[in-house]
Amino acid sequence: MKKRILALDLGARRIGVAISDPLGITAQGLQTIVRQNMRGDLEALQKLARQYEIGMVLLGEPLNMSGHAGVQAQKAEAFGAQLERRLGVRVELWDERLTTAEAQRVLKSSGVSLEKRKAAVDRLSAVILLQSYLDRVEAPAI
Repeated sequence: MKKRILALDLGARRIGVAISDPLGITAQGLQTIVRQNMRGDLEALQKLARQYEIGMVLLGEPLNMSGHAGVQAQKAEAFGAQLERRLGVRVELWDERLTTAEAQRVLKSSGVSLEKRKAAVDRLSAVILLQSYLDRVEAPAI
């Protein structure tokens, strides 16, 4: 059985978290971590990594629409480097452009109330991020 992938949608206030199934085919939302400080954030993620036997972390890279890395992407890279040192697993950055917009669209179209959407959007963004990665990386060659 493969080790699982932990996906993170890193925000200023919250971190959306998703995980791959044991076979690496589908993504499921876990939770949303309310950010405290770097130490607390890393401890919460380390606990999840141990609990789910993580083999890799997929971190959303918030590129500008032009595809260039801006200030937020640099913050994600720095967070990823600290996370990699702390967990001892590879952290891969993955283009997260439009994942939040897609998550909001899905939640709105499903009739979820605005208050519940706010709580769920980060987790769903992480799910969309991870599923796009799994679909791209695990797709069979044709």
